Amino acid sequence: MRASPEAFRIHPTPPTPNAAVVEGLRGLATGHISDAAGVVCAVPGVIRPMHRSGALCGPALTVQTTAGDNLMVQKAVDLARPGDVIVVAAGGKLERALVGEIVSRHAAARGVAGFVVDGAIRDLDFIETADLPIYARGVSARGPSRLGPGTINAPVTLGEVIVHPGDIIVGDRDGIVCVPSAMAVAVAEAARALAEREQGFLKAIDRGSLDRAWVDETMRRNGCVMD
Repeated sequence: MRASPEAFRIHPTPPTPNAAVVEGLRGLATGHISDAAGVVCAVPGVIRPMHRSGALCGPALTVQTTAGDNLMVQKAVDLARPGDVIVVAAGGKLERALVGEIVSRHAAARGVAGFVVDGAIRDLDFIETADLPIYARGVSARGPSRLGPGTINAPVTLGEVIVHPGDIIVGDRDGIVCVPSAMAVAVAEAARALAEREQGFLKAIDRGSLDRAWVDETMRRNGCVMD
């Protein structure tokens, strides 16, 4: 039985975000970006880094696939532009791996910046020693089917986070955040300000002069009785 056209479709690739906008987020801590965005942008922490080293930053190439099927993942690697982050929504299912050594090597050779997989990967011995950033929910030895259906370049959901094609994905050891490109400049500025503010806190800790009065003030304001 053939899938419906909407369930099995490759949508047009959105324009590449301005390189300066992407670079403005590169190297910023995901925690600072998450706090600065003021919206749900942090992908669930169960999707964790599997690679050896290397931070992730680049525009999203989104893939929606059925559980355990990587046909559209394979096609996404062929379509990816250098610097793209392939974001795979597979419903968090872990029965079959969607990305392994062959797919990741091919992606790296094409200049793909990395993967975010809400599902399983395999060939962990290779991936753990490689520098291509790969974030995933888990690991499975079972290989995928390659039948479809699925979509490319349509919005996908990772937990509570909706990822649109072209959104900027940033990843570090703490996890993954997704920033709409229209918000990227403002979020980057706010994240840098937060980082500077935290440096002030750390210096105050080292001096022994950190002001903690806000803790008791907040407790009283919210009705806490302190005997």
